[in-house]
Amino acid sequence: MAGRFAPRAPRGGAAGVPRQGGGPGLVRELVPGGPVDLALVLGVLRRGPGDPSFRFTPDGAVWRAARTPLGPGTLRVTARAALGTVRGEAWGPGASWLLERLPGLVGLEDDPSVFVARHELLRVTARRVPGLRLTRTGLVLESLIPSVLEQKVTADEAYRGWRRLLQAFGEPAPGPAPEGMRVMPHPRAWALIPSWEWHRAGVDDKRAATILRAVRVFERMEEAAGMAPEAARARLEVLPGIGPWTSAEVVQRSHGAADAVTTGDLHLPGIVGHALADDRDADDAEMLRLLEPYAESGQRHRAARLVLLSRRFPARRAPRMRKGDISVW
Repeated sequence: MAGRFAPRAPRGGAAGVPRQGGGPGLVRELVPGGPVDLALVLGVLRRGPGDPSFRFTPDGAVWRAARTPLGPGTLRVTARAALGTVRGEAWGPGASWLLERLPGLVGLEDDPSVFVARHELLRVTARRVPGLRLTRTGLVLESLIPSVLEQKVTADEAYRGWRRLLQAFGEPAPGPAPEGMRVMPHPRAWALIPSWEWHRAGVDDKRAATILRAVRVFERMEEAAGMAPEAARARLEVLPGIGPWTSAEVVQRSHGAADAVTTGDLHLPGIVGHALADDRDADDAEMLRLLEPYAESGQRHRAARLVLLSRRFPARRAPRMRKGDISVW
C-alpha cells in the first residue's frame, strides 16, 4: 500500500454536486491491493439519508465532515477502479488528520481474509461482496452521540434528531463540500444546547442526559480510540446510559472491531436466527450461539454484517414500531 500527501488546486464540481467555496486541499492516494466498495465500507457512518455530515454524490464520491482532534475537516473519497487506487481530498484544520487515517477509514487496516465462512449463506454472500471491509474512524464521540440517539426509538426518529441538531448547532463543513454539509458541534457546544432544543429534536431527557455526560468527559471518551475494542467498550460503559448495545455500535465504527457483535437489538437476533437456523424467534443467547464458530477468529460482527447483506430476512408479522415525536407533545 502506498500513499502521499500533496496540495491540489480546487477542481470544479461534477454535475449535480453543489459546492461551497474553498481553497486548495490536501490529497492522498492509496493502492489497496484488492477491491474496496466505498458504499459498503463507509455507508455505516451515514445516519440516515439526510445526514448533514455525510453525503454520496452523483460523481461516485463519498463526502464526510468530521470533528478531529485538530479541528473540523471535510474529506472527499473516491475509488478509481481503472487505476486501482483510492483517492482522498481533504480541507480544513483537520485535513491532515483525516488523510493520515485514510487507510483505516477505507478498511485497508482490516483483513477480510481472516474470515472463514462456516455457513453456506455467508460463504456465498462474502463472494458476492468482495469489497466489504470494516471502517476504522479513530473517533469515538461522533459515533457515540448518534448511537445514543438511536436508543429505544425508531431509526427515522433518531435520524431526524441527529439531522436537526447538526443543522442547528453544527458548523459548515470546510472547503468545497456539497451544500448543507455540517460538522458536528464541539463538545462544549453540545453541553450548551438548551433543553427545549433537545425536545424540539425529539430527544427525551434520558438520552440527552447521557450525551451531556459523555461530552463533559469527551477527552476520556476519545482516549478510548487508542484502546483495544473490549477495553474501549468497558470505558464507555462506565457512563450511565451507555450499555453493551451502544458500546458495540461505537467500536464497530471507531475501531473497525470485527468481533463486536451487537446485543440488545430489537431485530438482529431474529434476523441472524432466521438466516442461519430458520429461527426467527432467536434471542441474544441463541444469536451468540449461532455466531460462536466465528468467535475464535474474532469475526462475529463481520459474520452479522454478512447476514444483513444476504438480505435473508424473516417476513414481517407485526406492525412496525410506532413512531413517536416528543417535540409535538
